[in-house]
Amino acid sequence: MISSAGGSAIALRVDHTVEREVVEVFGRVLRERGRLDILVNSIAGEDPLMAQWCSFWKTDLKNAETALRQSLVSHIITAKHAAPHMISKRRGLIVEVTENDILSAGGNPVTQAVKFALKGLALNMAAELRPYGVSAVAITPGFLRSETMLERFGVTEETWREGAKKDKNFLESESPLFVGRAVAALAGDPAILERSGQLLSSWELGREYRLTDADGRRPDWGAIKIDFSRHPAELLQILRTGSEIQLQWLSELTRKTKHFLGRLPH
Repeated sequence: MISSAGGSAIALRVDHTVEREVVEVFGRVLRERGRLDILVNSIAGEDPLMAQWCSFWKTDLKNAETALRQSLVSHIITAKHAAPHMISKRRGLIVEVTENDILSAGGNPVTQAVKFALKGLALNMAAELRPYGVSAVAITPGFLRSETMLERFGVTEETWREGAKKDKNFLESESPLFVGRAVAALAGDPAILERSGQLLSSWELGREYRLTDADGRRPDWGAIKIDFSRHPAELLQILRTGSEIQLQWLSELTRKTKHFLGRLPH
């Protein structure tokens, strides 16, 4: 994809749960390119170990520790070894790819913990990186038309619209290129530091930067009326209750954070 667009891309096999391998890959980047500008942490975003959907009291946890290491610890390891190269140049952007532009995410407790933690990871990194001119954000794509999803819907990138026969929402899906263009636009924005720590979405950035997908469309997951007809009533009630509780949580958190900020010395 990168090469066909006129860029240069080198594929490397790296186990991001092994610090030595991560150190080696960044060493190669510095030797061959002389700088590290952007890290897009999208490691194990569709890890099969997190595919289980169920209530927390029914979750099979036999692979929980492995899933957490592959999908969360790997992000921390990679960001840890990327940051010093950016700090030394006083520029750079770390992007944590997550799910949903609110606090919650679907799946089992392990999946939910990972997606929630990635949002918090960007938030925490942003405060530490700001004095060095380096930014960190979390970003979520919309209904992502990844290779996994194409396979699940039994379609290809050429026939993807056929997937609407299974789920009407698929018509508003986006290819990985769209969120990639959103990241590129962010990296090129001279005011990026002002957004550091924030939870962003491909569709809002698409509107702001007037981005299009590979087919010329501008998918906007945040603007469509989502078809929830395939969801059981019980799940919809959980989502509704969870959103209401989340609003209460955020309201209280805002109040407490303002109080804490007021107690800090200037």
